[in-house]
Amino acid sequence: MSIDIHKVHSMSLEDAQQVADELAEDLANKFNIDYGWDEDTIVFERPGVHGEIDVDDERIHVRAQLNFLFTYLQPAVEKEINRYLDEHFE
Repeated sequence: MSIDIHKVHSMSLEDAQQVADELAEDLANKFNIDYGWDEDTIVFERPGVHGEIDVDDERIHVRAQLNFLFTYLQPAVEKEINRYLDEHFE
C-alpha cells in the first residue's frame, strides 16, 4: 500500500524545507515515526512504514510505503498530510 501526495508551493526553498520539517515532526509525534534529512529529502520510517518527503523550489512530494499490517493507518496519514500541506502551502 502506498501514499503519494504532492503540492506546488511558491515559498523559498529554505521556507519550504522548514514546513516539510514541521510536517515530519508532526507525523513523528502522531504516528511514532523516526525521520532525518538526507540533502533535500526527509527520510522517515518505523517498523512497517517508510517513505520520503522531497522538497524543491516548486513543490513538496510525500511518498510512503505501508506494509499490509499498517494499511489501516493509510487514511489517517493521508488526511494528516493533506491537511498540513493545505494549511501551509496555500
